Amino acid sequence: MHNDGMPRLLIIVLLSVAASAQNPQPFVERNGLLVIEAEQFHRQELVEVRKWTLQKGDVPGASASGGQYLQVLPDTRRTHDDKLIRGENFSPEPGRMAVLHYDVQFVKAGRYYVWVRAYSTGPEDNGLHVGFDGTWPESGQRIQLCKGKNRWYWESAQRTEANHCGEPGKIYLDVPAPGRHTVSFSMREDGFALDRFLLTTDAAFRRPEDAGPAASGRVR
Repeated sequence: MHNDGMPRLLIIVLLSVAASAQNPQPFVERNGLLVIEAEQFHRQELVEVRKWTLQKGDVPGASASGGQYLQVLPDTRRTHDDKLIRGENFSPEPGRMAVLHYDVQFVKAGRYYVWVRAYSTGPEDNGLHVGFDGTWPESGQRIQLCKGKNRWYWESAQRTEANHCGEPGKIYLDVPAPGRHTVSFSMREDGFALDRFLLTTDAAFRRPEDAGPAASGRVR
């Protein structure tokens, strides 16, 4: 095949760059900490009914990290007066609707507590699920935000029968071995807005201020 004089090496480099742009390298956990911007997901699926949509700019009275975030849209249930429709604006079972996947290289195995930086305006846009390697453990279901309304707020609490506003220390993922894995988030309630998330092996980790720690790098 002729390439009008274009050197073969240059063609290979260009193809490599294009492939890298389409398939970015995994993020790397360091010293038991992983921090990722929500919009830097590797892939999204199950978007027929609801979809994580990139939003640019700030929400009223609050600044998103990097000036952009993701939100599950359309948002049709904002108050208790709006009809709850399972499989449409509410998904109690994880992994069924609007799923985000993030490829991660873990250096350290162990239990990682999950925190999300989210924006909530009421009781019907404050639920989310987190999963690991295609599974959705009980410890990753029903992330719940009751505090921090109308502002970006870090939370790591699980909604339970005993506490509908969430119990701290119960949202976590167990990483069985170092290596490449996938961290996933799926919709529980439409309208949920996600700016960043972090995983930490520190069970005593304190709620971050503002945008939180610096974002993790990628595999080189």
